[in-house]
Amino acid sequence: MNTDIVFLHDLKIETVIGIYDWERKIKQTVILDLDMAADVSKAAASDHIDDAINYKSVAKRLIDYVEENHFQLVETLSERVAEIVLTEFGVRWVRLRVNKTGAVSYAGDVGVIIERGER
Repeated sequence: MNTDIVFLHDLKIETVIGIYDWERKIKQTVILDLDMAADVSKAAASDHIDDAINYKSVAKRLIDYVEENHFQLVETLSERVAEIVLTEFGVRWVRLRVNKTGAVSYAGDVGVIIERGER
């Protein structure tokens, strides 16, 4: 089986995230980068979206989920997003980077990177 990567990077979503009282009252931007293992040969042969990971559908689902929910930790958000990708989109492995920009003064990017599933 081929291991190709379908990616969706720089997906900006507004959500309530944080542990401090002031963070619980505002929306902040998180940025998601996803790398998803796939075998793109079937989609390439058929040239049909039903044989591919539809990254527009993935993006819409994640935007809806993250915007509608509140999180204290980036780690919690990361686990939930990875679970959605693995279970709802037939992805067998995902690498997810969640960036909570502005979380630490003087740092451009702050967050976590997780990998879930089998490559």
